[in-house]
Amino acid sequence: MNVQDLPLLNASLNGTATALIVAGLIAIKSGRTALHRALMFGAIVVSAVFLTSYLIYHFNVAAVTKFTHPGWPRTVYYFILLTHIPLAAAVLPLLVLTVVPAVRGRYDAHKRWAKITAPVWLYVSVTGVLVYLMLYVWYPPVVV
Repeated sequence: MNVQDLPLLNASLNGTATALIVAGLIAIKSGRTALHRALMFGAIVVSAVFLTSYLIYHFNVAAVTKFTHPGWPRTVYYFILLTHIPLAAAVLPLLVLTVVPAVRGRYDAHKRWAKITAPVWLYVSVTGVLVYLMLYVWYPPVVV
């Protein structure tokens, strides 16, 4: 594996995190707290691996891949990207605010923060996959 393979790995990790988050939410809604805990821990681990891989990629690639397709796909891509970036920056602090109360047994605070964190984390995970698909699969850059 080389650094050029990391965008696909990152999208795969985001997709995996999405599946784990959704499964974790289903588990807690059905009262399966141990399963919820395991799934959310998995989602956090996968997201941490994603963040590490993402940073490695961006520290090692000089040029950023630009979205060059015109028209409505460009508008959609930039809308997704411009909402994804600030929310992605918010995920880590939101996770801390959500997980720390859970670890301390303060489930009331955990639940309050989780109602904010879960949709943001899901949006970031899903849009991370969409950014990859739009940038590398559906509308790849033209190599001249």
